[in-house]
Amino acid sequence: MTFYREVIALNLWEIVVRPLHPSKQHRYQALMQKYHYLGSLPKIGETMCYVATWRNRWVALATFSAAAWKCAARDRWIGWDFRHHYDRLNLLSNNSRFLILPQWHLPNLGSRILSLCQKRVQKDWQQIFGHPLVLLETFVDPQRFHGTVYRAANWLYVGDTKGFRRTPQGYSATPQGPKMVFLKPLQTNAQTLLSQPILNPLYRTGGSKIMLKAEQMRSLPTFFSHIPDPRRAQGRRHQLSTVLAIAAGAILCGMHGYQAISDWAQSLSQRARERFRCRREKSRYVVPSNYVIRDVLIRINPVHLDQALKRWNQLYAKKDESLAIDGKTMCNAIDEQGYQTHIMSAVGHQTKTCYTQKKWDPSL
Repeated sequence: MTFYREVIALNLWEIVVRPLHPSKQHRYQALMQKYHYLGSLPKIGETMCYVATWRNRWVALATFSAAAWKCAARDRWIGWDFRHHYDRLNLLSNNSRFLILPQWHLPNLGSRILSLCQKRVQKDWQQIFGHPLVLLETFVDPQRFHGTVYRAANWLYVGDTKGFRRTPQGYSATPQGPKMVFLKPLQTNAQTLLSQPILNPLYRTGGSKIMLKAEQMRSLPTFFSHIPDPRRAQGRRHQLSTVLAIAAGAILCGMHGYQAISDWAQSLSQRARERFRCRREKSRYVVPSNYVIRDVLIRINPVHLDQALKRWNQLYAKKDESLAIDGKTMCNAIDEQGYQTHIMSAVGHQTKTCYTQKKWDPSL
């Protein structure tokens, strides 16, 4: 009885949120397994666990993990291009678990804890993982909840998922129940920052990457199918178009060097290997080895390769419907005739690509 009187008298301003201490990991997972309808969750990429306490008593648990690879509602809200999507996912985190322990279901407690998590997760993420966070996401099962806690904490409802679930083999073949998607920008300019063509250097965490879509994987071998194979016919185990498509896909996803390309190829799922038209052996698709990839790239005519990549880029690159013409005077820049230098630039509205720059000729 004394405990419940204390709970009723709970002051929300006395709630404290701290990162989970490693020594408490077993207790955390046991409570999550017992009380959360999805059970405990293994670490998914970069993961932070938090415990909310009141007078040193555990009140709630929250886990922030790597963001979902794909989410149409989220991606539409951000407005980013597929070329930038994969490279910037680590600027997002998914609130993959949120559990208020049974005896602590009190008004406004959930939104208060979420607010405290939001305030400190940026600093903790930067300190532990070495890069900032810009956006939080979460998925709510509408058959169980209405997302009231997230709405009260000023999260944005942006739509529903299609119901496909991420598994170790890729995404589930058939859709299950769709979930509501909620987002919480940690910066006021989150949309602009994530969708801009050139990412602010402060937020860059690796090489330029994209996530290839299934259609793009299937199309790549076609663009290389006309290239003559420089290898001897005897002993060929992999089609030239497949080897080149995998190498091109790896480079598009930010891989550099033969070993990195080979590692990327080995990481492909069976479904992805099928899209690249890989050789099938004993009911499994097999990717070319490091040696085969290296041998092909050394032998291939670079002109043919460049032409094929240009055709692929013309089909899948984002196009500019209009150009902006901009001019500026370069300070303290005088040409050989004594004129101050003026530069004119043509920049695409959609891609922000600078197509040309030309020095202004005063004699014209």
